Order: sequence, then structure tokens, then C-alpha cells
Amino acid sequence: MKQRIPAFIKAIINTYSVLFFSQNRVLGVILLLVTFFNIQVGLSGLACVIFSLFIARAMGYQRVNTRMGIYSYNALLLGIAMGTFYNVNALFFLWLAVACLIVVIATIILTKRLGRSGLPVLSLPFILTFWVVLLAANSIFNTGLHQKSSYLLEEIYNGQGSLAGVQGYLALKLPFYLNLFFRSLSAVLFQNNTLIGMLMSIGLLIHSRITFSLLVIGFIASCTLNAITHTYPDGISYYHLGANFMMTTAAIGSFFIIPSWRSYLWALVCIPVVVMLVNAFTGILGVYYLPVLSLPFCLVNITLLYVLKLRKNPTQLQLAPVQHYSPERNLYQFLNHAARLNDFKYFGMHLPFMGSWVVSQGYNGAITHKGDWGQALDFVIADDDHKTYNHPGTLPEHFYCFNKPVLACGDGVVENVIDHIEDNAIGQTNTKENWGNTIVIKHAAGLFSKVSHLKKNSIKVKPGSVVKQGDLLGLCGNSGRSPEPHLHFQIQATPYIGSKTMPYPFAYYTSNSRSTNPFHSFEIPEEGTVLSAPEVNTAIKKAFDFQPGYMATITANGITELIEIYTDELNQSYMYSAKTGASAYFINNGTLFYFTSFYGDQHSLLYYFYLAAYKIIFTGNPAIVAHDVYPDLLSNNKAKLWLQDFIAPFYRFIKLQYQSNYVPQKNGIAIQSKQTENNKQLMDATINIANNSLQGFNIRLNGIIIEAQWTTENMY
Repeated sequence: MKQRIPAFIKAIINTYSVLFFSQNRVLGVILLLVTFFNIQVGLSGLACVIFSLFIARAMGYQRVNTRMGIYSYNALLLGIAMGTFYNVNALFFLWLAVACLIVVIATIILTKRLGRSGLPVLSLPFILTFWVVLLAANSIFNTGLHQKSSYLLEEIYNGQGSLAGVQGYLALKLPFYLNLFFRSLSAVLFQNNTLIGMLMSIGLLIHSRITFSLLVIGFIASCTLNAITHTYPDGISYYHLGANFMMTTAAIGSFFIIPSWRSYLWALVCIPVVVMLVNAFTGILGVYYLPVLSLPFCLVNITLLYVLKLRKNPTQLQLAPVQHYSPERNLYQFLNHAARLNDFKYFGMHLPFMGSWVVSQGYNGAITHKGDWGQALDFVIADDDHKTYNHPGTLPEHFYCFNKPVLACGDGVVENVIDHIEDNAIGQTNTKENWGNTIVIKHAAGLFSKVSHLKKNSIKVKPGSVVKQGDLLGLCGNSGRSPEPHLHFQIQATPYIGSKTMPYPFAYYTSNSRSTNPFHSFEIPEEGTVLSAPEVNTAIKKAFDFQPGYMATITANGITELIEIYTDELNQSYMYSAKTGASAYFINNGTLFYFTSFYGDQHSLLYYFYLAAYKIIFTGNPAIVAHDVYPDLLSNNKAKLWLQDFIAPFYRFIKLQYQSNYVPQKNGIAIQSKQTENNKQLMDATINIANNSLQGFNIRLNGIIIEAQWTTENMY
């Protein structure tokens, strides 16, 4: 029972906050409290929330959606609306319960149906259910509901405001438009109170600076448009101003779409569309004495989202791939992932050889890499004097790369093989059989690799063979259009020999560069680069080999946390702290380990490990440094972060950088890492490894020093 009560209370608070696309508890509590400025409204709203949560739980629907308030926020709107529209009598509670049951069922059905297309239900269940209530109450058969008479209801029905009405209800002596803004915000909850709007604004500012700024922008743009067009001579209804105009700009500009200047622009474009819909539906629904409510808001958002989802290759106006119920977190996580999660964007292509080779001809090279076949690479082996052969260099066997193994660059299935073409004498070429002995491998739909100019009869695979990354394919030769032994490599979209090339990076390699970091991640090497596969340190690799079922205990400063490895429904691995509920998602691709995201308590020991081991390259070379960038939301300067939040869709000035590298030790292995911002060091940490496993880590951050011991509980 102790576990259920807090969860139930959280579900109630989340129901209120989700009205503004949030899961912020401060905002949720503020919204709950302001509904009680009118006791009848507050009680009927809360009663509907509790009733709907019990219904959803009793019917066995997803607890995640129940806890987030997805099945109950429409019931909340219904309770607030009925408490606002109708006087309380004996029959009021009966019809409130019946309507609440209807709205929950409608929410579940519409959530399922629209969810198939990835679309939200918004407030459609509330609108449809409340129309049913209004039609039933206004029919010739008396339901016993007695409607109130108020300026608010008149505005909701008529669709436009009254300047006299606005000026006549100044609870606080504020400028006209400032007062109008707060009252319009309160109208989302069917309220008519400046103070309520001010309290809601505080909660919204705490929740999201981006959302609040869009509410202000929507308000200003709507009032400006009306001043130009005079569509509403007496002013826009503050209900429509809040529930339709301002909420539309907030939803489109910051919630469903990753905030950017494009999302802000589309939010503004939707304002005149909302005007047309409000006017059109006011006329149509007026015949049946039904208010428009927030129908324009729903239609504009659902329609735009549906249109955006029809795009095949969206590069601009990005929809939120994972909903964090925070525009700032959506934005910062999206930008961070786009910059660093290449394992999700690319198939991992590795070098097709062992040892160090030179790019003798790069993309759009001067010899043969031209036009549609320009995105290709030629490789050779050269000595310190840049010679590719031993004296005298008159036979293929004199060249260093001749007869060297050619490897599969990634897992796949062999599609095409040619193995019968003679190797050329040095200086001669076979333009008739241009590609020489060749292998084409399919790695994924529309993704093929091709290696050419192999040695005759050296190929070890055949069409249909399943290969793993690093498997031997054949030997480097001198067949086809090849005046001297070399290896031709390209990526293409079709399985045919002679297909057009496409640009594609190698996942990881090291180069001979002395001016920059020798480690390269998802890059295309330039001509003249000497490159090789990274040398993997087995001890570090084993220490970070976290498989499902792995368990470890972190102990520091008298605190102990049990960490366990799980995989979610998308097969993504994460660490979970049962004590704090924190989780940290990660990727281990055999070359490096790195975290992708963190959720939960930032005082957890797991969080400190997340900071320290943000990216670890499995190398024993101290010259190789892992560079990365943290999400901006991890900044400890909250005032600075709040300032950035307002302008983050247009410009970001916070950049938290991370780096780590191997440090030689007499006993065991140490990896040092640090966090910096504008060249100012904010964190330094050391991760200790011995006997192929983690032993602990030390971290210093914001004056806090933690010396943690890592004890493995279960190694599968």
C-alpha cells in the first residue's frame, strides 16, 4: 500500500501538468490548486481525475499511460467544464460520473486509433463528451442539469470577447494586455482570474522557458493579427485566445516538433488558420447551441502532425523522436544525439584490411574516381619512404600489398563474386574487365560494399555466403584496371558490379596524424592518410562488457547502490539503480563504450559514473583521446541555462565538453576523464581497472569529492 499511494498521487499531479504537455510536478500542483479558486470547479475536476484513474486501472490498461495522466486529463477538463457550466444539485453528481465514464472510454478508443498513426488525441474526447452533455441538457427531456449564466460562458459560445468585460474585471491593477494575457491563460482551465493566470505563468516558467515564450508569442501575434484584420471588433475571446491560439503555438512550436526557428514560424503560420476554424465552427455549431471549445487547436495540431509524418526523408522540422515532456530536454537530447549517436545513423563499416595502409586515391581522385563513381577509395601499403614496393618493382609480388588479406568490412551476405580474371603485369591494365576480381556484400537494404582488383583464384566466399566483420574474403591483387597492386573499396546502393558509388564513413580508425587526435569516428579518410584499425585493449574492453544480468555494487561516502544491466523493448541496454530509480542508457560496439542518455536522480552514484565514463575508447594508447559533448541540460549553472533556454531554438552558448584517455599505471589500468566549459575545467575523474574488471572511480565535481568502490556481484 505504501508504494501505491505515492504512485496514485503522482498520477493525479501528472494529470494536471499534462494539460500543458508536461510532467513537472510543481506545475501540476499549481494547476491543481488554482482550480480550487472555485471550490465547485476544483472538486468536480479532482473527482473526475480520481474516478478516471480507478476506471483505467480497473479495466487493466497500461499503467505507464495511467501514471502519466494520459487516460485522465480529458476527464479533468470535463470535470472543470461541468463545474463551470452547471449548478450543483443532486443530479449533477450522477451525470458527472456518467460523463466521466464516457470520456475515459472515448479517450482509450481514440488513443488506440490515432496512436496507430502516431497522432495524439489532445482534448478531442473531452470536446465530444461535453457536447453530448450539452445536447442532453438542452433537449426537450430534462436531465436536471441547470446551466449557470456568466460572462465566461457567453464568450465561449459567441467566439469573441468584450473590451468592456475585460476592463471591468481587473482584479489587479495591471496594464490591459498583461491582464488579458493572464486571464487568457486562466481560461484554459475555464477560469476568469488574473491571479490564476499569474500563478499558472510561474508554474509554466518552472516547467519550460520555451513553452512560456511561445505562449507569449502566440498571444502577441494573435492580438496583432486581430488589430490588423479587425476580425473580432470587441477583441478575441480570452478563452479562444488561451485554449486555441496560445496553446496551438505552444504545442506546435515546442512539444510535438523539436523547437527551432522553423517550428516557431509554423506556430505563427497556424494562427490565421485557427481564426478561420474558430469562425467556421462557431457558425456551424451555433445551430445546435454548442461551443467550439478547443476543437480548432486539436484539428490544427493533428492535421499538421499527420502531414509531417507523410514525409519520407524529413531533414527539417523534426518531430520529437522520444517525448520527454519537456521542450528543453527534447531539444538538447535531440541535438546531442544527432551530433554523437552515429551507431544509430550508420551501419558500422570497418577497414577491409589488417595493419597500416595508405589512401592512394581518395574521393573524386585525379585518376579514376570521377563522376558517379567518384566516392571510392584506393588503398596500398607504403614504407617510410612512401615507396609501395621492394626493388625492383617489376612484378606484382614486389609490391607490399600484393597477396595481403582482404577482410569483410561488416556483417552481411555475399551478393556477387568474380574470381577468374588474370592479374596484370606491372604497368598494364585490363580496361575490358575494369573491376577485375570483385566481391559485393549486402549489409542492409540499399547498402552494399564492394572490393575490387583482387588476386585471381584467391576469393574464399561465394554468392549467398554469410560473412562476419573481419572474415577473410580473399587476397589483394592486380586484376582489372590496375597498373599496380592496390585495393579498391566503395559503398553502393545496388548489388551490381559497376554500380554508382555513394559517400559513406568508416566507423573507427586511427591515422598517422600528429597535429590532431589520431582516433577517427565515422569519418571518410582523405587521400594520403595512413590508417589502421584501432588496437583494442582487452582488459578495458572486458571491464566495460556489461551484458544483461550483470550486477555490481557501487559504494561511496556511506552510500551503497546496486546496479543491474537490462535491455528495453527496443533492445537498448541500460544500467538501473534500484535504490534511486536512475537509469543510464549505453552502447558498446566493441571499439568503445559510451552513454547515450541518463534519467533520474542526479545525486545517484550511477549519475557520477555516467559523468566519469561518458565515453571510453578501448585502447592502451595514451595519445588517443576520446572527445564528446554532454547534453546542455546537465549544466550546473542553472541561471545561465535558463537564459539559454529562451533562445536555445535559435542559438546555444553552453557547450559542456568531455574527454578521456588511458593513463599507464604500475598496477592495473586507469582512465582519466574531465568535463570542461569554455576551457574551464568543471570535473575530473579517474576510473580504475584491474583483473579485467572495474574496481572503482574517483570524481570531483562542484566541490564534491566521491571515491567509489565498484564490486561485481554477478558476471553472468
